[in-house]
Amino acid sequence: MGHLGRSRLRFIFIGILTLWVALQAVPTRAQSVLDLALPSPSQSASSDEDPVQAACVRLDGYCAFRVAAPRSDLWRRVRAIETTLAEVRDRYVPATSDTLLIEIRQPSEADPTTTESPPTETTRRSPELYGGIVPPGIDTLPANATRLMSVTRFDAELRGVDVETAAIGLQEQIQETLQRSRFERQPTYLIRRGGLGGGILAVVLGISWGLERWARSLRRTKAELQDLLRGRSQSLQNVLDERQRWNLTEAQLRFSQLLQVGLWASGGLAIAGLFPHTRILQVRVVEGLGIPLRLVVVSLAVYLLIRLSFALINKLAAVLASRYEITPEVNRRMQLRVKTISRVSRGIVTLLWVAIGGLVALMAIGINIAPLLAGAGIIGVALSLPAQSLIKDAINGFFIILEDQYAVGDVITVHGIRGLVENINLRITQIRDEEGRLVTIPNSEIGVIANHSSHWAQADVHIPISYHTDVDQVLGLIEATGKAMQASDRWSAAMLKEPEVLGVEDFDERGLTIRVWIKTQPLKQWEVAREYRRRLKVALDAAGIVIPAHVDFKSPPGG
Repeated sequence: MGHLGRSRLRFIFIGILTLWVALQAVPTRAQSVLDLALPSPSQSASSDEDPVQAACVRLDGYCAFRVAAPRSDLWRRVRAIETTLAEVRDRYVPATSDTLLIEIRQPSEADPTTTESPPTETTRRSPELYGGIVPPGIDTLPANATRLMSVTRFDAELRGVDVETAAIGLQEQIQETLQRSRFERQPTYLIRRGGLGGGILAVVLGISWGLERWARSLRRTKAELQDLLRGRSQSLQNVLDERQRWNLTEAQLRFSQLLQVGLWASGGLAIAGLFPHTRILQVRVVEGLGIPLRLVVVSLAVYLLIRLSFALINKLAAVLASRYEITPEVNRRMQLRVKTISRVSRGIVTLLWVAIGGLVALMAIGINIAPLLAGAGIIGVALSLPAQSLIKDAINGFFIILEDQYAVGDVITVHGIRGLVENINLRITQIRDEEGRLVTIPNSEIGVIANHSSHWAQADVHIPISYHTDVDQVLGLIEATGKAMQASDRWSAAMLKEPEVLGVEDFDERGLTIRVWIKTQPLKQWEVAREYRRRLKVALDAAGIVIPAHVDFKSPPGG
């Protein structure tokens, strides 16, 4: 099994273990610590200015039950009930031989002393719940028992029942909650939970050790890849493969770091949730960090997706360059082409993932993105009108590079201007013409292009000879000169094949014109043509053949 296969197996194994530890951070009882305050459709009836909302009453971190009240009074009521329940719990837990009683009393039986807000029009006729500790054999509370809460019509509407039925349900829930609090504070229970916490800590340490080893291996691989990418002797294919591996390694490294942070956070929350004394810390952390945690998760997911997309882009670029086995120095054209396409693709992919991540982040914090999308569409249409020329430049520039119409270092002719391409990007092309002027042309204005140096070039040489010269002798001399030049060490690399003598091309006032084609490396045609003419002049002089000057056919010979 290769290194990549082992890395994937390690990734799957560690991910499963980390997920298991994370799940331990969330209690599996009926009332979850994540049961946050949410309004119910049945509570909509108070008033538009002060709507009715619901919230959890918590004891030892658990959501014991939910109560409803107008928004302005909700949290004061919740805090008052939680304080009263905690007082009863603190008296009930040490009293191992006493009995807990929760009673429902009608308003006429109620103690006027209250720990909640004063009775109002909506609570004056509500049944009330009292609780206390009584010795064995006694089944009623004293008159001065602790008042826990009033059961309002909002509580009944929250449950979809009448007030009396809601009071009975709340009585049972409070009884169960206090009994559970007492049970969870017994030494045997705490010892078992301590053992479970130690097991979770051991698992966290083991997974963290595995993650750290994985991270160290990824760092070493990343450093090796960086050294390879700095090398200048690799082929373009190898460079792209190494970049793909680098992006995959970077994504795995960041993911391993994310797993370590999530592992310790979830492990700590899981251990805190095991004990009644610290479970509320788990609740507050989850509630307080809910939105920031969502934003962090979305940001990290976007980062990982961008890195994986970069690896895919490099893979596609490697496929594009797979037929080229040339070093980057020699293959400047292919290197620039792949580099530009990759850069543009990475920019587009990054912008796309960031936009999607931004929308997901807004949805995660509860913002309706429909109006934002509509507004963004209108703004996009408004900006597209003045930016039409820029968009056309970018699109045409992208296809110029994608189709390899020309590249930096090519000699091209466009709009009658011939020169060396010094710079090309998505917006403009810059050409240095024969007089040394730098001409800048927007890509949207580039139409018909003559590329004088794409892949190979050709020197087109015209040789004039006198009408009185032996044509066959000259043709043989021209051919021999070309073969000798092509066989020389200095010019063999520049000349791709032996010169092709086409023969007599034309008759004019100077004499005959013989045409020769010489196939050369890109940008070598002018240099080869000059050297060929020099060698041919020497050969013609040695043979006594004179290149004719202008001939005046109107003057008689010897006149």
